[in-house]
Amino acid sequence: MISNIDAFNNTAMGFRALFLNDATGNDLANNNTAFGSWPLQDNTDGSDNTAVGAFALLNNGSTGNRFASGNTAVGVNALNSNTDGALNTAVGDDALVSNTDGVQNVAIGAEALFDNQGGSGNIAVGVAAGRNITTGGNNVTVGTGAGNNIVAGNNNTYIGGGVNGLADENNTIRIGLPPNAPGPPATQCFLGGVVVGMGNNLLIDATTGQLFRTASSARYKEEIRPMDKASESLFALKPVAFRYKKEFDANGTPLFGLVAEEVAKVNPDLVILDRDGKPDSVRYEGVNAMLLNEFLKEHKKVEEQQSKIDSQQASIAELKNEVQTVVAQLKEQAAQIQKVSAQLEMGKPAPQVVVNEP
Repeated sequence: MISNIDAFNNTAMGFRALFLNDATGNDLANNNTAFGSWPLQDNTDGSDNTAVGAFALLNNGSTGNRFASGNTAVGVNALNSNTDGALNTAVGDDALVSNTDGVQNVAIGAEALFDNQGGSGNIAVGVAAGRNITTGGNNVTVGTGAGNNIVAGNNNTYIGGGVNGLADENNTIRIGLPPNAPGPPATQCFLGGVVVGMGNNLLIDATTGQLFRTASSARYKEEIRPMDKASESLFALKPVAFRYKKEFDANGTPLFGLVAEEVAKVNPDLVILDRDGKPDSVRYEGVNAMLLNEFLKEHKKVEEQQSKIDSQQASIAELKNEVQTVVAQLKEQAAQIQKVSAQLEMGKPAPQVVVNEP
């Protein structure tokens, strides 16, 4: 604190600690704490900073813009390049070492947020977590090497060692390694108390591990055509009753469904494969659509049959009316015949009897 003029409440212990503090004499560089060699050496007007470790916050406030305040750096070179960044926390060697004017970042772990320069609102916990972020903001990376692919992406959350995505992706949540990741078996993820809004079906891509909703808009589809006979493979499926093994369901809940291996023999398009290419689960949403197609086909047949029945019943009713008309006519004719016969009987002369005498 050799250059300190009027600043107060500062503590410095170590070679060149707070060396240029308050060198401008502006009485702004207050409430700073520096322990170690060269910590906060170039701070002139920054306030409320804490630096513990060699070269921690070395360049803090070196531009003299008075913005480099409220920073905490613990570890060799932690926040070393910070010039105008404020309200940053770096714990670990080289944590936030490249930060210049980024604000409100938290880096815990050696080399966490190592390349961050102007990105703000990032949180990185773990060795080299978020190491390559430069200008991206509001990212959360938890785990060794988590989020290392992010450079300029924003609002991402990566949880798990080595969990990464695309360099510039935004608004993405990744938890655990995907099924196709090299190395140890893929992460098993259990989410409790998850509430899904009405009509929002969630699916997991077994290849990438991506959780997504099933969008049905034509905007997302191509090669749209009638299902036609593709759904007829349903008739070869064999529904079963079963229980999951104890290691997967300790309660042994009775369930109903299909066996993926059996479905694969009938229609491979209805099966999701695991990372080793083995049948793992069934696309029940596809089964449901195929069931609907078969139902509609049968419904059409029923409608056609009903139309024929209605037509036949109309014909029968017409025939009955015609028969009734004919019967009425026959009855009338019979009555007339009977009347004429009676008249004829009355008009006949009486029979004459001739007696022959012997």
